[in-house]
Amino acid sequence: MHERPILPVPTEVHAQLAAQTFRMLADPTRVKILWALLQEEASVTALAEHIGSSTTAVSQHLAKLRLAGLVDSRRVGTFIYYSAQDPHVHRLLAETLSRAEHETGVASGADHVYRA
Repeated sequence: MHERPILPVPTEVHAQLAAQTFRMLADPTRVKILWALLQEEASVTALAEHIGSSTTAVSQHLAKLRLAGLVDSRRVGTFIYYSAQDPHVHRLLAETLSRAEHETGVASGADHVYRA
């Protein structure tokens, strides 16, 4: 007998949506962009400088993240600012990056750089 109840298998729709999110996060540049945007709003130029990538690459990744509904944008004059506010995605990335810290030996115990 199990100590806790067995949770149901995800529905096909939920499994598909989860897999779609993982596909969007399967690129290291998108992980960096999304993590940066979960911290604060930024322009393409600021993001490119912050993550060490070209503005063209960042722009292309932002388009994909926006289509997937993971990133929002707002226009102020000629500038477009991007942000990410989804607390579910924030927790998912924080846990995944925290795991990476443990795998690389950077973190031990509950001491983490990446927090939701």
